[in-house]
Amino acid sequence: MMIHLKIVTRENWEEAIKLEVNSEQLNFVPTVAVSLAKVYIKPDGENVEYIPFAIYDDQTMVGFIMHAFEEHTTNSYWINGFLIDKQFQSKGYGKLAFVEMIKWIGNKFQQCKEIRLTVHKDNKLAMNLYKQLGFIPTGNYFGEEEVWYYIVQR
Repeated sequence: MMIHLKIVTRENWEEAIKLEVNSEQLNFVPTVAVSLAKVYIKPDGENVEYIPFAIYDDQTMVGFIMHAFEEHTTNSYWINGFLIDKQFQSKGYGKLAFVEMIKWIGNKFQQCKEIRLTVHKDNKLAMNLYKQLGFIPTGNYFGEEEVWYYIVQR
């Protein structure tokens, strides 16, 4: 596998919005179209920037992941909208893509000390992945999603 992240642009957005999860996962993650809308709408406020990425294995798009951040902070660096297309799930893409995203954030933002995400309380597969990668639940919730955090190692 040759996993890399590529920013979603006018060249690849139409392919990205076709990515889908399995029906039992629909309540766990927004569609790519909804995530892309957040880039423009900024539902978390004017200070939050969003960078949407397509996840590729060589030249094949296999998933989507988005980074949301407030640049002049140490702990407002979020991973959200993460999904692996249903035809590519259970092949190791999720873990590799997450490792790439963590590295990208750490390299791009030297001031970042903590990366956060939310996970639906019933999404046991995602929780297992996040635990393997070193994320820790905070015990705080946004609706049905718990906030988890990862301490950036330098």
